[in-house]
Amino acid sequence: MACLLGCSAGGAVLVVLPALLIVSSALKYDPTWASLDTRPLPAWYDEAKFGIFIHWGVFSVPSFRSEWFWWDWQGAKYNDTVDFMQENYPPDFTYADFANQFSAEFYNATQWAQLFQDAGARYIVFVSKHHEGFTNWPSKYSWNWNSQDVGPRRDLVGELATAIKNTTNLHFGLYHSLYEWFHPLYLADKESNFSTQNFVNSKTLRELYELVNTYKPDVVWSDGDWEAPDTYWKSQDFIAWLYNESPVKDTVVTNDRWGQGVMCEHGGFFTCSDRYNPGHIVNHKWENAMTIDSQSWGFRRNTVLSDILPIEQLLEQLVSTISCNGNVLLNVGPTKDGIITPIYQERLLQMGSWLKVNGEAIYGTKPWIYQNDTVTINVWYTLNNKTNPPVVYATLFAWPNANILKLGAPVTTPNTAVSLVGYKGSPFSWTASPGQGLSIIMPNINPNDLPSQWAWVLKLTNLTF
Repeated sequence: MACLLGCSAGGAVLVVLPALLIVSSALKYDPTWASLDTRPLPAWYDEAKFGIFIHWGVFSVPSFRSEWFWWDWQGAKYNDTVDFMQENYPPDFTYADFANQFSAEFYNATQWAQLFQDAGARYIVFVSKHHEGFTNWPSKYSWNWNSQDVGPRRDLVGELATAIKNTTNLHFGLYHSLYEWFHPLYLADKESNFSTQNFVNSKTLRELYELVNTYKPDVVWSDGDWEAPDTYWKSQDFIAWLYNESPVKDTVVTNDRWGQGVMCEHGGFFTCSDRYNPGHIVNHKWENAMTIDSQSWGFRRNTVLSDILPIEQLLEQLVSTISCNGNVLLNVGPTKDGIITPIYQERLLQMGSWLKVNGEAIYGTKPWIYQNDTVTINVWYTLNNKTNPPVVYATLFAWPNANILKLGAPVTTPNTAVSLVGYKGSPFSWTASPGQGLSIIMPNINPNDLPSQWAWVLKLTNLTF
């Protein structure tokens, strides 16, 4: 076990971070949270740090409001969604009619994989089935409501799985919704207060086994769990099989959305909520699943530019999350015909260009004894403890006034060195502050010579820990 001091804006808090080990296939786990939670997280996930989420489905056809369109229309009956349908579609039009328009004619899994690699991602999580129940693979358990039988007439999951696994440094993962809004078997189980499990036994659990055995994902990202307990979903039985017997038993990671009360309590990594970023270190490995479009996970035709997060904000989310022991899973929503639109591409490529320069401060790092600085706001730290001496990285999002950066967290030694990652010039001069901290003299650098456009990473060596 490694003990670290976590320092947030509110002060320091002692936490214990579990060691991230290679999982031994000799270990066996019982179908109980007490046993499942003892499984070490496969090391690749923590080292990866940055992944891409992809929300794509029949909801990408109306592409209005959000990926919850069907529920918004016929469940919650929101006025804007009801009006949208009345004004644009005939009275007898059903949600199922959208499926024929889910065309995917421009979907090129190889191009997607290249884009994600260029973005600097190390894993992807593709929505295999959302709450609408439509499966993006030819599931034997979703007759005529899958991407092979209707719409694209293709195995969307399979094509992407192959492309990702043929791409260097990318792990393939799948999102799967346990429940479906309007499935008759689920509604009947719900009506029985979940005393019956017909939907689980005949549909959703079979899909999970089918997905894992067919596509061998390294991430199983569960969702749609919150209406019923994990005993209804048979989550512990499935995860025990996943860890003990599945074809990915040594590499797979799971999240925490497996039933009422499970989220942020049990699972391989915690998500706790959508867009979760507490701003301080969290004991258990966690993930910040967030969107480029601040209003939706699925593509929206009526998105405006102000809804799209700027790269500066995305980078702040990335760095602050990783400083606090999290990963970032950044979402894009393709169009119905399989295009990742230029604004999404731009943000991903901007992220990739930054990581190409500054990735050493991200990939494979650990939280330091401080997460953010004690004097200058919005400076976040990461640590590479695999080098000798260890390296502390300080990422700043604003160039300091008068070219003097004061940091309160580091304790210097006579051999301390400060340099700017990616900068070809000399190391920076500095002076020690009384007791703790230092003032760094940032030279006048031609903007064309700056290694990155939006945020800058200082590399500090030979500090006192």
